[in-house]
Amino acid sequence: MTSVRRDESVRPTKRDEVAAAGSELIGGPIGWHALLGTSWLSPVRVIALVAIGMFALGMVQKLPCYNGGWFFGATSQYTHACYSDIPHLYAGRGFAEGLIPYFDRLPGDMEYLEYPVLTGVFMEVASWMTPHAGGIQQREQIYWLVNAGMLMICAVVIAVCVTRTHRRRPWDGLLVALAPAAALTATINWDLLAIALTAAGMLMWSRSRPLAAGVLIGLATAAKLYPVLLLGPLLVLCWRAGAWRAYRKAVAGALVSWLVVNLPVMITHDAAGFHIREGWAKFYTFSQERPIDFGSVWLLISQRTGNPLENANTYATLLMILGCGAIGLLALYAPRRPRFAQLAFLVVALFILTNKVYSPQYVLWLTPLAALARPRWRDFLIWQACEVMYFLGIWMYLAYTGNGDKHQGLPTEGYQLAIALHLLGTLYLCAVVVRDIWLPERDVIRRDGDDDPSGGVLDHSPDVFVLGRTHHQPRHAMQFEAAPRVRWGAVRE
Repeated sequence: MTSVRRDESVRPTKRDEVAAAGSELIGGPIGWHALLGTSWLSPVRVIALVAIGMFALGMVQKLPCYNGGWFFGATSQYTHACYSDIPHLYAGRGFAEGLIPYFDRLPGDMEYLEYPVLTGVFMEVASWMTPHAGGIQQREQIYWLVNAGMLMICAVVIAVCVTRTHRRRPWDGLLVALAPAAALTATINWDLLAIALTAAGMLMWSRSRPLAAGVLIGLATAAKLYPVLLLGPLLVLCWRAGAWRAYRKAVAGALVSWLVVNLPVMITHDAAGFHIREGWAKFYTFSQERPIDFGSVWLLISQRTGNPLENANTYATLLMILGCGAIGLLALYAPRRPRFAQLAFLVVALFILTNKVYSPQYVLWLTPLAALARPRWRDFLIWQACEVMYFLGIWMYLAYTGNGDKHQGLPTEGYQLAIALHLLGTLYLCAVVVRDIWLPERDVIRRDGDDDPSGGVLDHSPDVFVLGRTHHQPRHAMQFEAAPRVRWGAVRE
């Protein structure tokens, strides 16, 4: 039987039916005797170029709005599905007037910038590179272009980090680079900054550099709240492996880097002493006080039942706590310690599913995690298709509700179906990942002989604390044609 060497890259066209079929567009699957590594077009470079190309296509998709949809017509930016927060917030959050985020009070209902500090810095830097001469429409267009250029760098960083996290599976980065929902949503908001830092943090953890990983996760949390959730899976996995030293380094790095970014803005001093700056706290108070909003399961329930769900915060928090407890028990009971990417995907997906709002760009949070947790094109594309349908659904629904009596677009029932598709697509991918954890022989990473390439110090480490039965023989394993039968979780040779 053909064997796969430990140092040989896994070729997706030999392991994945969809990848093999898709490769026909470029000449078919690569042969076993192909001379790899003889060209400057390495997997990292190819995937970086593909990521740039897909990002550029996403920018082209925004052209109807760039040329007028953002500025003219009540619903033009919705009917063309090209909405972006970036040009609207240039003037709406005081950047056009030179106001300093978190320090200067804004006119209107939103008194301060409602984004975490590092995202605010990103927005401010982009405003410095935007000329302050000319009309407001031209300045908003340039501001979007500047941000798009900076976000493109983030997109490339994400794709490259995913490509390098699993050493033997560099081509899994194509899942991120070619993700259609990611291309459509990349320039809606500034989420790619936090995602790039998170992906870099996971890369550092995979290289057994927990302190650097913690620093990057802390910086990512200073740009968006969700990356701090990754410390939960690491806690359970390090508990099971007894890798407490590495975990302490990661937590310390995250805490210090978060404080370095936030303290200068967070603390103010006056005659009454030191206290929390109101502008810094706006992100947290806004997140707590905002009502249920677009895309959430709570909005779906509220619209179907007529109940305003005023206690949605409590319900969401309880579900999140219960879900995290279930994920923790799964990690401790699983026959083999789950991979870091698997638990990271599950906990972030849980946060998305239970949150009070689901903005279309939140799909970006899960895209690199999904590529690492379940690198199978069929499952990935099923989920992406659901997210693309939701992307179209929300804009058509806003067009319908904003068109007055014309009612051109998607009615409420149609939007509810789009929400259900998003929820079902995410739940489907979660179910497949849970199955891989409970039946490790179904995990495509472990079927190729690896243990936890994203795990760093956890990779091939023995367990010191478990609640369930460990290491069983493969059950119900379905080997891909031409793939060798391997013993998953074997000690490194």
